[in-house]
Amino acid sequence: MRVFLGSILFFLAGIVCQGQEYTKQDSLRGNITPEREWWDLSYYHLDIAVDIEKQTIQGSNTIRYKVLTPNQIIQIDLQPPMNISKVFEDGKELKYIRDGNAYFIELKKEQLAETHNEIIIEYSGKPRIAPRPPWDSGMVWEKDNLGKPFASSISWGAGSSQWWPCKDHMYDEVDSVKFSINVRNDLVAVANGKLSGIEDHENNSRTYHWVVSNPINSYSITFNLGNYVNFSEIYTGEKGPLKCNYYVLKQNLDKAKIQFKQVPLMLEAFEHWFGPYPFYEDDFKLIEAPYLGMEHQSAITYGNRYQNGYLGRDLSNSGWGEKFDYLIIHESGHEWFANNITFKDIADIWIHESFTTYSEGLFIEYHYGKEAGNDYQIGIRKAISNDRPMIGSYGVNDKNYSGDNYQKGAVILHMLRQIVNDDVKWREVLRGLGSEFYHQTVTTKQIENFIAKETKLDLSSFWNQYLRTTQIPVLEYYFANNSLSYRWTNSIKEFDMPLKVKLNGMEEWIYPTTEWQVKGLDAEDVTLKVDRNFYVPSFYSNPNK
Repeated sequence: MRVFLGSILFFLAGIVCQGQEYTKQDSLRGNITPEREWWDLSYYHLDIAVDIEKQTIQGSNTIRYKVLTPNQIIQIDLQPPMNISKVFEDGKELKYIRDGNAYFIELKKEQLAETHNEIIIEYSGKPRIAPRPPWDSGMVWEKDNLGKPFASSISWGAGSSQWWPCKDHMYDEVDSVKFSINVRNDLVAVANGKLSGIEDHENNSRTYHWVVSNPINSYSITFNLGNYVNFSEIYTGEKGPLKCNYYVLKQNLDKAKIQFKQVPLMLEAFEHWFGPYPFYEDDFKLIEAPYLGMEHQSAITYGNRYQNGYLGRDLSNSGWGEKFDYLIIHESGHEWFANNITFKDIADIWIHESFTTYSEGLFIEYHYGKEAGNDYQIGIRKAISNDRPMIGSYGVNDKNYSGDNYQKGAVILHMLRQIVNDDVKWREVLRGLGSEFYHQTVTTKQIENFIAKETKLDLSSFWNQYLRTTQIPVLEYYFANNSLSYRWTNSIKEFDMPLKVKLNGMEEWIYPTTEWQVKGLDAEDVTLKVDRNFYVPSFYSNPNK
């Protein structure tokens, strides 16, 4: 066991990032530890029995993996009050030690590079109840309005290891998953992917088998239980026929058949902007849930009460937010940005939320026109707080990210589109992201570099300003001697974003830096107005002061 204990001592008791202290457990959860990096996930078979009355889960997870470099210690994550009871390799029970949320298992079989191996983990427990779903995750155990059990798992932020043993880090997506979910036979169990079979048992229970054939990130893996009925339709998309499955409470079937007509409209718009739906092989699915909703891959959960807006509210105050069901459009947008393109580290959560919030306005633009889309993108600015940088701390599962990853992120992407100044090219960039990073985990730098390469623009100061600081650049300007003088203030020193303005109503581009620039004018009496699609305050300064 000497290798065991030595590896665990790799971590300090606590570290400090961006002024915030993180614990050893934060590092074990958020780091690509030595006990994680040597093996590559290939397959999970999650075989569980769910006891609705006792609110417990018992079962096993078969984990298959490829050895990248030899190592005899493997890290598996499972959070209290869940417990691993036994671990097997080739039928032989293995030893392990637990350090909080992480189990370090000593493998007996020699782990040779390029070989494929398997362990089976037996576990059980009463998983943590989500105190504020979906923002604070865990299990949700409810009853529907007819008194029937209604349950769902959410893994966002705190992780999938709240309810099942897994490699709970985003950098390594499993290639495929099989679910076997046993539950009492008056309920339906719905998970990611396609339903491959149902088994009835003599003890008044039933096992539902679901299969995911595409790579999937750990927090997307979910199951849902309820008094569900199913209806479906075929959407003819860019890659051919796509089956759209809907699982809703029986009493809400008629409402769902009306509200879910927005799904084909969503698919049409997002395939236009982002490319084909990324998971044709696993279908598209909406599942009614006892909480607001979440972007589970091929199993979007929905709880917006069959109304448009966000629980009936237009988040943009532009009127356009009343035209669509926020949960259908936003959570489905995550299929492209979160599930197809996934961050390696939660510090880069802006990749998920900024592009997906931006997709809401693109949905409006596709169906109602460009100015309607602009109205929506501009309207969501009111939610920006500039409370902390959009990029968090790496290696510590930094869940305390800024809400600005949503609206501020969307606003700066909308502004970037203006800088590119070519709608055809901008659409190529968006679609190119989906194909370049198809089914991959990525970093912020990869996204920055790809957009720079495709647009042939040096955007380094743009990203550094808006992602890594809370400052919003201000245009300072004045008129004197038939000229316009202008510069950026409240910005990083190297900030040099071009800006579209109107001078006496005529559209022009100016090129501010943090040094004064001067532009000659043909008239003395001139007005300046910043283009509304730029998130840029401005003020007129007096050159005589």
